[in-house]
Amino acid sequence: MSAIAIVDYQMGNLRSVQKGFEKVGQAAIVTGDARELARAERIVLPGVGAFGDAIAELKRRDLVEPIREAIAAGKPFLGICLGLQLLFDVGYEGGEYEGLGVLRGKVVRFELPHELKVPHMGWNRGQILKDAPVLAGVADGTFFYFVHSYYVVPKDRQVVAIETEYGHPFCAAVRQGNLFATQFHPEKSQADGLRILKNFAEMPAQA
Repeated sequence: MSAIAIVDYQMGNLRSVQKGFEKVGQAAIVTGDARELARAERIVLPGVGAFGDAIAELKRRDLVEPIREAIAAGKPFLGICLGLQLLFDVGYEGGEYEGLGVLRGKVVRFELPHELKVPHMGWNRGQILKDAPVLAGVADGTFFYFVHSYYVVPKDRQVVAIETEYGHPFCAAVRQGNLFATQFHPEKSQADGLRILKNFAEMPAQA
């Protein structure tokens, strides 16, 4: 059994996430095998790219149900960037695509004044709105690293764990039970980002 399984669906630099865990002394496997995901104690869904392509690839690899089942079973789950967006009902990137539907809400593109560039790229301060085990030791106002053109709009504001400002406030992280997902990249957010990965790896295996 692997303690941490990183979902491989050919979207983004999975190795950078794996290296992030290695830096905090935690082994993580990269796998696209549904049986491996079922055996793992913790699941990480990272990703960079288009929402529609990602959902299509998860379906093609028969990974949608294993992800939903792991979350429903209360396994610690970490979504990163596109891995946050995919948890919602629908995404509007190049069309309209059904998401995993784990959380109610939608994924929309930034519509900002011309002086603010899209994609949003760089370091922004996070306001912590909701406590979570993975945020232990992370101060309110910490800067995190972002690269994205789309952001999530949760139907239930109670799931918003971190909010960030870029032209307007937007959801930078969500928490629901043992599920935690970030729009920013913990693996690229220096010491505080690595602390999030370490906290996640040390969470109890079940709710």
